[in-house]
Amino acid sequence: MNGTTGPATKGQRTRDAILTQAVAATVRVGLGGLTLGDLATGTGMSKSGLYAHFGSKEQLQLAVLDAAAEEFAATVVRPALRAPRGEARIRDLADRWLACGVDRAPGGCVIVKAGTELDDQPGPVRDRLRELHLELARTIARIVTGGITEGQLRPDVDPEQFAFDLYGVMLAFFHTHRLLDDPHAPARAHRAVDALLAAARTPTHPTSETTR
Repeated sequence: MNGTTGPATKGQRTRDAILTQAVAATVRVGLGGLTLGDLATGTGMSKSGLYAHFGSKEQLQLAVLDAAAEEFAATVVRPALRAPRGEARIRDLADRWLACGVDRAPGGCVIVKAGTELDDQPGPVRDRLRELHLELARTIARIVTGGITEGQLRPDVDPEQFAFDLYGVMLAFFHTHRLLDDPHAPARAHRAVDALLAAARTPTHPTSETTR
């Protein structure tokens, strides 16, 4: 996250600590409700000190999105990419994504919540969030393409449609789990993922249910 290969500087460590606090606060108040004044109170820093790191509220919001996306990538996406190509990788991604929601991990929650908060607010912050969502959709599509290449998924499966459907399952899960407090939300989401894979699976490829 610090963009360097060597040890983080004191300034970078301070900035990362501020962003950790900011991401957690954004889960509660949203990007629009995040202020440098409140963050100064929460971190014990002066507003002038925060301005030195971010310069403006917009720059802070952009940094929060990047920090949240990095957290999500580090806990969900990159570990899933180490799973075997094909259905196992899709399942690992889905399982980690659902665990992120169950654990209320700040990074994933910020990315989901910001989608409804910023969808009608044009500007650089919305543009950055849009690109983060599009990149995740492209990653899912590439993972699905790998499953087709491995012969585990049918060659006529549309990777973009599968990514759309999986994204829809996850958004429905966050809504049902967070807002509706449905204790069955994780199980429902797992069944929905199972249905997507069953519909896409090559008839001769055995289910991987027993390996989950």
